[in-house]
Amino acid sequence: MKRVGFISTRIAGTDGVSLETYKWYQVLERNGYECFFFAGELDTPQERSFLEPKAHFEDHEMLEIHTACFGVTIRKASLSARIQELKDYLKSRLYEFLRQFDIDLIIPENALAVPMNIPLGLAITELIAETGMPTVAHHHDFNWERKRFLINAFRDYLHCAFPPNLQFVRHVVINSAASRELSFRRGISNVIIPNVFDFAAPPPPYPNGKLLREELGFEDNDLFVLQPTRVVPRKWVERGVELVNLMRLRSPRLVVSHESGDEGGHYAQRVTEYAERLGVEIVYIGDRVGSAHCFRPGNDKPYTIDDVYQNADIVAYPSSYEGFGNAFLEAVYFKKPIVVNRYAIFVEDIEPCGFDVISFESFVGQEVVDRIRQFLEPENLRRSTDKNYELGKSYFSYEVLEKRLLSLIESFQ
Repeated sequence: MKRVGFISTRIAGTDGVSLETYKWYQVLERNGYECFFFAGELDTPQERSFLEPKAHFEDHEMLEIHTACFGVTIRKASLSARIQELKDYLKSRLYEFLRQFDIDLIIPENALAVPMNIPLGLAITELIAETGMPTVAHHHDFNWERKRFLINAFRDYLHCAFPPNLQFVRHVVINSAASRELSFRRGISNVIIPNVFDFAAPPPPYPNGKLLREELGFEDNDLFVLQPTRVVPRKWVERGVELVNLMRLRSPRLVVSHESGDEGGHYAQRVTEYAERLGVEIVYIGDRVGSAHCFRPGNDKPYTIDDVYQNADIVAYPSSYEGFGNAFLEAVYFKKPIVVNRYAIFVEDIEPCGFDVISFESFVGQEVVDRIRQFLEPENLRRSTDKNYELGKSYFSYEVLEKRLLSLIESFQ
């Protein structure tokens, strides 16, 4: 089994699913596997890609199906018929993908977890049932974790395909809570493979780093506080603002690595107004920053996210909820002190590893600022960040992914 087909709605950009797909691809390729890709949007190598626009969750028909099925409990017979037609079409395209690249094993990336594209999930499920194709289903989050999926008119499809309980499928989840829920709700055994980072390859120096700091107007003695998140409510950007306010900095600024308004501008506007009342400037730099760790790095942007981390003095990670926490691992990789809210997955899956962080419980107080000052003392900072890097290498490295993923694939042989 040396030819692997990744299947998803989108494998492009810097969303969590695409980033983790890239990491799995890197690990498989270095172990002698050839990887190919099927999705509605692709940044992957063209000669290994099979683009099918109907697989995208933003296809106009898929959006119409969403609108018709959510918030109601009954769907029209005509809609059921159209879903089946689309499922048959996508299944035929998947068969073509398997034939064209002579695929031995498939890895659906979240396509069998959340019903962003119902016909695609049904098509993959039927394909597996009809062929016995060995499958490693990589689930990043589930339909029951999102409020907008709670009331729907396709519960039959959810039980059939999101995810399917078939003997040819090995199920992978990214955290302990998801593992328990999948076992409890669907009776499906699974393996936990957390998000990872390539800790075996330390970050090289980035020459653009100081240019960014100068461009943003930071002087040598100014503290660069970074929140490496999107601007959406669950990222709790307000807590980052409060942290900067409490630190009583000469130039109180919070740098946010992603563009404001990723999911609408109302929350971003609310955060900006809140920051103004507290006397904190929010600096959004997402329009100037691209990724350095994906299929198509952000070479059209003047800086990468690596440049941003290299400049940061402190990383604020105050999210109320995360499926795992890619930004946490990135901060560990770049040896930066981290101020983190104790979100549920952090408490269960990350904190027990023993990382040295400045943690808080839902709100930021003066004691957090006092701990930051102590953490930033040169000797403490070096000792703690070096320790964190070694822990990252032990628990969340490519080598951890390699061991667990390859053993799953070998279980089919």
